[in-house]
Formats: sequence, structure tokens, C-alpha cells
Amino acid sequence: MKPQSKIAVLVIKCLQGGGAERVVLTLGQGFYELGFEVHIVRIRPRIEYELNPNLNYHLLRNRFKPFRLIPGEERRDKVYAQVLDHYISNKIGHPDIILSNLDRADSILSYSKLPNIIYVIHNTLSLLHKFGQTALAKQTQERFVEIYSKHPCACVSQGVEKDFLHNFGDITPTTAIYNPIDRDNIQKQANAFVPDHQNYIIHVGSFKEAKRHDVLLKAYAKTDQSIPLLLLGQGKLQSEIKALVTELGLEDKVVFLGFQENPFPYIKHAQFMVLTSEWEGFALVIAEALALDTAVISTDCPSGPSELLPEGNLMPVNDVDVIAKTLMQAMSHPDQFHATFDESLLPDSIAQQYLDFVDSTNAVGSSSC
Repeated sequence: MKPQSKIAVLVIKCLQGGGAERVVLTLGQGFYELGFEVHIVRIRPRIEYELNPNLNYHLLRNRFKPFRLIPGEERRDKVYAQVLDHYISNKIGHPDIILSNLDRADSILSYSKLPNIIYVIHNTLSLLHKFGQTALAKQTQERFVEIYSKHPCACVSQGVEKDFLHNFGDITPTTAIYNPIDRDNIQKQANAFVPDHQNYIIHVGSFKEAKRHDVLLKAYAKTDQSIPLLLLGQGKLQSEIKALVTELGLEDKVVFLGFQENPFPYIKHAQFMVLTSEWEGFALVIAEALALDTAVISTDCPSGPSELLPEGNLMPVNDVDVIAKTLMQAMSHPDQFHATFDESLLPDSIAQQYLDFVDSTNAVGSSSC
């Protein structure tokens, strides 16, 4: 008789282009390498990534549709949780681990009755939601306490865990588990083509407030611009950043690449990568650049970069002058800003850390009964 497969389920709103979405697919591969049957459950159909054939995919939008007119998000999510639980139990089986990713899935799974649920906290929540600044932010913080007290939380960096504990207190078991990096696959994708551009700086990230493209451009304008700056990504602030490029007279030096399903050839062939973020969760693109042996400089924002890079590769947040000086140094001597890739970030290693966390929280729960 064939032994029953171990099952891992990863739940997320959709697989539209973003760091968390890419992490879900990579982490799914990690569980697959450990012998798991892996299921990706999404709420909405949008996909911008090539789907890993080793994983199973499920879409729940049509099952949720009949309940969309129920007033109040929390009331709807209670019903959605019942639908999700029924679907997983009947269509997938009895998971050994369920990972919830990002706010939408987290809210629904806070009402789930299934065991072995872990929330994956992908962001520095206090900065993302501006805790302490508005009445709405206070409501969001209170709502998060309700949600995240229901299941253990795995934070994607030590900085994210520190922020979580500072803002929510000891409401649930927590740990820090870094995002997985599929080095072999990244290196394979990086060889897919050679970019038309040569001898350039690369920045990879959505055009949103946290990434501080404005700071990057103002610092770059203070250099001699001897190397062009390529901006890879899309987002709501893109038109503002294009206007700033024109204002600074950098139209011939800054290239907008848009969203690229495969960014890795651009990262591999860059002289170096730069990040000027005000906050990050893990800074996934830094680890991916290190997997390609690309030099990196980054702002020392509250979580992520300092856990991946040596001190000499870090710059003060929002300090245009220091960032400009470091850019000049990297433009002249990019080799000074290389760093080593940490093999503990490989997918099977990270997946095992999640399994160990589930085991530890179950052991604590059993001992307290």
C-alpha cells in the first residue's frame, strides 16, 4: 500500500507580480524537494509568474462569489473560511502545514478551524500601515492583533519579528524565517538572454513609497552619471518618478524597463544593484543578486538589508549625499561591494525551518493542555 503523501498548502490572494507571490512559489518548491505534495490556493485568478509544474494550483474565486454581498468584511471572511476549510478538507486532504500569505488570506484564515496554520509576515507592518499616524492605522493595528493572535507567525526577517513584537506584544508564538532563494533556478533564468544594455546600475522594485526612487534619483543626479541607471518594475508612483527624471535632467541616463517576468539577466549583468528603500521586509532582490554574484549597496532600513549584507555595503536611509558618495564608489569599484550568498536560504532548508516551527508550536500547545 502506497504511503500517504505529506501535504503542504500555501494560501495567497493571487500570483500577480510581487515579492511575496514569488516567495510562495519558491517555498512551494522547497516543500516539494522535501517530498511533500504541494498545493497553492489563491483567491483571485491573476498570475504574472510562470507556474512551477511540480506544484498543484487551486482558485477559489467562484466558490466565494455567492457570498460577496454579505455586509462587512469580517462577516464575509467567516463564511469564506468555512468554504476554504471545506475545500481543503475535501479536495486536498489533511495538510501537515498551511501557510497564509498577506493580509487578505490572513484575515480569512483567522477564522479557519484547520490545524497547523502559520501566518507568514512578509512586511514591516508598522511602517507599511503607518501605525501611530492616523485613526485608520490604529484600527488596522487593532484588527491585526485579532487576526495574528489566532495562529503562530513566521516573520521573514529578524527586523520584521522585532517590529511585530514591539507593536503587538507577545500575542502568539513567533520566529524569524528568511525567504527562500532558489539559486539554481535563478542562475538558469539569468542565462536566458543577455540584455541590450551594458555597464549599468540596476534597481529592482515596484514604484511605491517604500522604495524611495526619489531619493535614488536625487543621489544619482549628484554623481557624474558615467554609468546609466536602469529601473525595473511598475507601480502607482511611476509617472511621478518619470517627471522627477525630467526635472533632474536625467532622461538620457535613466531607463525604465517596466515589469519583467524574468529580471535575473538584468541583475546578473549589472555592475551593481542599488536599493534606497525606507523599509523592507526581507529585501528579496538583495539575496537574489547575491545568488548571481552581483555587487549590492543598500540603505540600512529597519529590516532585511543588514541581515544580508556587510556593514560596508549599507548606507543611511534618506541621506542623499552619502548615497551619492557610495554610488560613486560603486561605479568606480563595484568589486568592493560583493558579498557571499548564504546557502541556508535554499528552498528545502527554509521549508524545513517552517516544519520545525510547526512541530515546536504543536508541542507547546500539547504541553499546555
